[in-house]
Amino acid sequence: MSTNEVMARLGAAVGALGDVDVSAWSEDTLKEQLGDLSTALVTLDALLSRVADEVRARGLRIEEPVAA
Repeated sequence: MSTNEVMARLGAAVGALGDVDVSAWSEDTLKEQLGDLSTALVTLDALLSRVADEVRARGLRIEEPVAA
């Protein structure tokens, strides 16, 4: 997969996560989905940490973008 394809997929993932609004879910829905949601969040955390660690291992910093 090319770098451009990877970045496009990351952008799509960010967009998908931006659409998640757990506050709009009913209490019952949240309770029903909590196991899957927890699994997804823990997996995302591990994957994001791995990517960030790989960037840092190359001597680079991850910085928040400066607002325009």
